[in-house]
Amino acid sequence: MLQVKNISFRYKKQAVLNNISFNVKPGEHLSIIGESGSGKSTLLKLLYGTYDLHEGHIFWNDFEILGPKYNLIIGPEFMKYVAQEFDLMPFITVSENIGAFLSNFYPEEKQERINELLDVVELKSFAKTKVKELSGGQKQRVALARAIAKQPEIILLDEPFSHIDNFKKQSLRRSLFKYLKEKNITCIVATHDKNDVLSFSDNMIVLHNSKIMAKNTPQKLYNKPKNKLIASFFEEFNEIDGKISYANQLEVVDKSNLKTIVKHSYYKGHYYLIEADLNGEIIFFEHNTQLESGKIVFVNHI
Repeated sequence: MLQVKNISFRYKKQAVLNNISFNVKPGEHLSIIGESGSGKSTLLKLLYGTYDLHEGHIFWNDFEILGPKYNLIIGPEFMKYVAQEFDLMPFITVSENIGAFLSNFYPEEKQERINELLDVVELKSFAKTKVKELSGGQKQRVALARAIAKQPEIILLDEPFSHIDNFKKQSLRRSLFKYLKEKNITCIVATHDKNDVLSFSDNMIVLHNSKIMAKNTPQKLYNKPKNKLIASFFEEFNEIDGKISYANQLEVVDKSNLKTIVKHSYYKGHYYLIEADLNGEIIFFEHNTQLESGKIVFVNHI
């Protein structure tokens, strides 16, 4: 189990993280969300031992994770960290990068392992391609494969799909997180994109103002966001009479107390996102057809 106990960290005199505590069970997937500058990346680096803590302790089971004051080489052997900058070897192939730290004593087993990981990150057709010839998204996938090559006990992922084309993200997410679950690898992801984690996280942490604002399952955070910041991470939302609701939780009705004037209709594929004026405030709701600008429409909570 990963135990984070009352940790605090500052850049010079500015608090980045303050009195942070949480636990992550073996095999659990935890996501860390928050605004830019909220400390998501810093928290991952502290978990990896990149920096020295100002206060608190971090343990993986009985092993305390300490910073560079105590270690010549940062990062314990049982843990892997995939940063937003990829530390790859550009002049060797994708396969050679993935297998760089695998034993050469059993070449057949090594090649089988490389092939398995090429499948996980969907790069089999690029196995013999030199890394310098890859796109940014392909390099990110190589970095992910190399990180799990020796099957760590815990992996830390910082914006792991940020460079990957949208048409590849969906299948890659499913493939990677399924693999990590099957191998019982604890996974902590820092991201600003709900699609990276909403379907794959057991628990989520929301960071704000250097502290943990909320920690719960994705379902509970989504269904009952306690404030606008949490709601904004998931969907287009409204605050009407002090109640937070998503655009998909309002419907057009014949008559209600919520009389709106349509401002704009945004095509979203199988629906339109309607921007409307409600007593001088902008709200959003979903509708199956485009609505004319200026049209009076009544809405209600579903």
